[in-house]
Amino acid sequence: MDKNLSWDDFTKVDMRVGTVVEVRDFPKALRPAYQLELDFGNDIGVLKTSAQVTKRYQKEDLLGMQLIAVVNFPKKQIANFMSECLIIGVVGEDNDVSLLSPSLKTKNGLRVG
Repeated sequence: MDKNLSWDDFTKVDMRVGTVVEVRDFPKALRPAYQLELDFGNDIGVLKTSAQVTKRYQKEDLLGMQLIAVVNFPKKQIANFMSECLIIGVVGEDNDVSLLSPSLKTKNGLRVG
């Protein structure tokens, strides 16, 4: 199986910058997680996601952070919660996730490319 992506494959992945505007505990998740809401600007709006990032981040650390997320995956039911996007991070040992973020503040909704 060829694991190389074509340029066309890459352009199908819609990654955008969004700012975390809400963070809640997610006690019904199987593994420790938060429920996040991210603002992707006027064109996309606010989307929800579940994030297993409790080892490295406290809720107050996440609030206001700009993160990179894939916004064109189908919605996914996680326990009693509907995830609408997927935030991107580097996964280390024992599911220790370091989230990807722009190095400078930028406009919500800008595309990563």
